[in-house]
Order: sequence, then C-alpha cells, then structure tokens
Amino acid sequence: MSFIKISDCSGAKKVMIFAEGTILKPKSWFSLYNHNTYIPIGNAVDIIKGWQQQEANIIYCTSRRGKQAENIATLLLKYEFVGSKLYYREKAQKYNDIVEIVRPDVLIEDDCKSIGGSWQMCITYVKPQIKNTIKSIVVKEFEGIDHLPYDVQKL
Repeated sequence: MSFIKISDCSGAKKVMIFAEGTILKPKSWFSLYNHNTYIPIGNAVDIIKGWQQQEANIIYCTSRRGKQAENIATLLLKYEFVGSKLYYREKAQKYNDIVEIVRPDVLIEDDCKSIGGSWQMCITYVKPQIKNTIKSIVVKEFEGIDHLPYDVQKL
C-alpha cells in the first residue's frame, strides 16, 4: 500500500476522508477530469482543522495513482488541509484493500454518483468483520462536509 506523507500529525481517532468529490471539487464542470484544478468544497479546510485540534488523526485517500496522487497531495497542502497521510492504490489494489489495512475509526466519502454510485465507494467491498468497526459517513458528491458535526466525537 502506498501513501504520501503530508505531516507528522497523529491522533487518537483515525478519520479517513476521500479527497475528490468529498472535500475537493472541480472549479467548473469543464474541469471535471482535470484534478489539478480542484478546489476545496465549502468549509472543509476549517472543519477538518477543527477535528484535528480535537486529537483526530486525519488521513486521506485519493482515486489517483502515482504522480497524479502527488498532485492531489500538493493540492491538499496548497489549500492548507491538515492531516498525516494521503493513501493511494497501487496497480492491483482496490479501495477496500486500503481501508482494510488502515482500519480508520471513521470513513467519510462521497456517494460516487457521477461514476456509477456505491459500487465505486471505498466501504462497499470491505470485509464485514472490518466494516462493522468503521463508522461510514457518505455525503453527496461535490456537496462537501459542511453539514457534519464539528465535534469529532459525534462523527
């Protein structure tokens, strides 16, 4: 499993957030497939900073691989998203492989509506015995996390 280290942050509660579609969106629909132009959705940066200040270990997951994953890490840093790591899939890996290894306490991801729905989501194929230990929060694609609680314990 591959990841890009963003910082040395750590915390008691592990919160994994899928980047594209959940906290990052295209500047316009014309740039949907140009991930380098993505921007933060709503107040995502401040909300996530608040969770980290409450001792959450923020980690991210991206749909991109290799060099493109590095571009997403650059965007996260550019917009001052806090967190420790950005995970991405290697050649044969699927999203559930990452989730099963990382085992976050909370997984926040979008509904993947534009690319086919739940069969594309990280949580969908996670083994039941692991899935039962993860609080899965699904948000509408490109609508952000502004409606989620500021209190990380209420996630």
